[in-house]
Amino acid sequence: MATLSSEELTGRARTHVLEHPGLNSTLHPEAARALLALRAQAAHAGIDLVAVSSFRDFNRQLTIWNDKFHGRRELLDRSGRALSVAALSAEQLVEAVLYWSALPGASRHHWGTEVDVIDRAALPAAERPQLVPAEYAAGGVFERLSRWLDAHAEHSGFFRPYDRDRGGVQPEPWHLSYAPLAATALPALTVAVLEQALAGVELAGAEVVLRRLPEIHARYVCAVAAPSAAALASLAARPS
Repeated sequence: MATLSSEELTGRARTHVLEHPGLNSTLHPEAARALLALRAQAAHAGIDLVAVSSFRDFNRQLTIWNDKFHGRRELLDRSGRALSVAALSAEQLVEAVLYWSALPGASRHHWGTEVDVIDRAALPAAERPQLVPAEYAAGGVFERLSRWLDAHAEHSGFFRPYDRDRGGVQPEPWHLSYAPLAATALPALTVAVLEQALAGVELAGAEVVLRRLPEIHARYVCAVAAPSAAALASLAARPS
């Protein structure tokens, strides 16, 4: 199984990923192969499983972070309600951004192992997915997709790292992680690796972030679901 470099882990390089037009994704080749298998299985169940987000590099994550911190993008509280940036301290702003967006360098999307998925067949014409938990809950437009993923995703090597609120990242039922690679990437993404990636970067709230980096790492990087043994050992996840 391939090992990612510190630059690849933190999204500062893209030598580990390739564009896959058929999947509308940029992914590590092993994750792409597994996603193709999962997509084929879903098609047999009448589900058009497509990715709406995949690899995201460091600079893209930095733009998202800074835009939210400065109010150029919508900032939400833990319940999904809009916040007023002007009313928050730097500490509160950092906390609010972290609810829904990863610190640059700390996003799992840097690894090429992560995809956000929808069922295109279930989406009404002219509507866009919002990627909110309600869409995947009972009565939501992607309820059937969510239940199908519960039963089948691990057989192609995928799991959902943000399955519930563990005091860090909010639940993301749309987020799939390719277990064999992600399981090696997570322990390699240490506080020291993050400190190196953030050195000299124009990061909004940097003083707060760097002071709290060990806590942020524990809550927002490490506090995730563990992949099942089935996901780690799936046939789709094995090299051919």
